[in-house]
Amino acid sequence: MSEAAARWLLRSLELRSDTLLCLASGVSPRRAYGLFARRCAARPQLFRRLRVIKLDEWGGLAMDDPASCERHLQEAIVQPLRLGRRYIGFRSDAPVPEDECSRIKGWLNRNGPIHACVLGLGINGHLGFNEPAPCLKPQAHVAVLSPESLRHGTLARGRTQPQYGLTLGMADLLAARRILLLVSGSRKAGPLDDLLRGVITPRFPASFLWLHPDVTILCDEAAATRLPPHLRNGT
Repeated sequence: MSEAAARWLLRSLELRSDTLLCLASGVSPRRAYGLFARRCAARPQLFRRLRVIKLDEWGGLAMDDPASCERHLQEAIVQPLRLGRRYIGFRSDAPVPEDECSRIKGWLNRNGPIHACVLGLGINGHLGFNEPAPCLKPQAHVAVLSPESLRHGTLARGRTQPQYGLTLGMADLLAARRILLLVSGSRKAGPLDDLLRGVITPRFPASFLWLHPDVTILCDEAAATRLPPHLRNGT
């Protein structure tokens, strides 16, 4: 899964040198980012115009908290590729979260749309912190975290508990030219099966990916256990 994801990311850069990548953090993409960074380092001319925007962030954490999305992306992508000002993301410690969302929204309006977007599938079907709800918000916003998100394993490494989420909205994600959804681990087998049923509902935000014309789903064997044989075999 990680090898295929790294190839997908590399292809995005080959298609467009000034690609704007939207990147999720977490366990699922961790190895893929490492592989991608090493391949870019071997071809430095390829990523000189690459831009990255962070998908989401735990609100109320310090930026260097071990559980923060910022910490993960800095270590996996931003520092290895020396992106500097070609990287932007929500500040987890913003004094006024709504103003922080306005800042990110303004930047994306000026510099978007997203060309390639890497997402993970939440246990409850969330994408970023677009949590299950009666309706979904289109652009960057402050999110009320679901109980499932607050039980995320990443938070066990943190120094404090998050108070809210900061995330790009569903319209931001669906405006991306290409989307890659990574699904790993046995706990994601059920959500992946639910996604592939093709029922679109805000109670399962990932279902809105059915509305996008270019989505690639990559999963590992543990997440594929409930899929029909022809899908498990990649056909």
